[in-house]
Amino acid sequence: MPTYSCLLYEVRPDGVATITLNRPDVFNAFNDAQSYELQDALKQVSRDAQVRAVVLTGAGRAFCSGQDLKAAKEAEAAEGQPRSFYDSLHQRYNPIIRAMRALPKPLIARLNGVAAGAGCSLALACDAIVASSEASLIEVFINIGLVPDSGSSWFLPRLVGTLKAFELCTLGSKVTAEEALRLGLVNQVVAPDQLDEAAYGLAARYAAAPTKSIGLIKQMLNKAGAATLDEMLDYEAHCQQIAGESDDYREGVQAFLEKRKPQFEGK
Repeated sequence: MPTYSCLLYEVRPDGVATITLNRPDVFNAFNDAQSYELQDALKQVSRDAQVRAVVLTGAGRAFCSGQDLKAAKEAEAAEGQPRSFYDSLHQRYNPIIRAMRALPKPLIARLNGVAAGAGCSLALACDAIVASSEASLIEVFINIGLVPDSGSSWFLPRLVGTLKAFELCTLGSKVTAEEALRLGLVNQVVAPDQLDEAAYGLAARYAAAPTKSIGLIKQMLNKAGAATLDEMLDYEAHCQQIAGESDDYREGVQAFLEKRKPQFEGK
């Protein structure tokens, strides 16, 4: 089991892995170490056959407040020159978002508190979001004269439409959990004391599902945003052939014929 300085990592017997951003004193804001450790943790869950579903959350009161501006300034002082935003995104944040979207396993955000800036992007990059009623999301970039990054400009208009996406990005307005549910930014909102039950209940359900098919569905939905109908018809046929050759498909059919509950293994 890997150990990290800025993350907590565990795998439960039911195949659910939890990655916890663990810098609660700064609301789990990203410094260099946390961004690189998260990249590594995502590689770990991707290649660990025991892991069938992943929960991403934050320690303490926040999910993730984005970039640690104090740490960034300290790094600039140590390096003796301003940091390149371009390089930082390509080396630290973009690999995280790409790994999340490419992960062939369900990835659930346990949104326990505020998700701001890159933390908001991180939440939106998950496949499902279960939010505490005390959680919120905010595209805070505009408040310091920056633009959305880490995928927010891609996720937001697809979730809420271009008009609302423009509003959220340019006004930097906080979205409460209930409003996020109404807008389609989260799947479920529960009381804080019910968050674990809801998030891990969903994760366990996914972990027992035919996760090979879920991985293929994720690829299909990723592709659909920039594909034509004809392209998707062809891609569906390609993915269906892969699914149809899986052990899970054979088990699903056999369980149906035998009138029993299937035991999927994600293979």
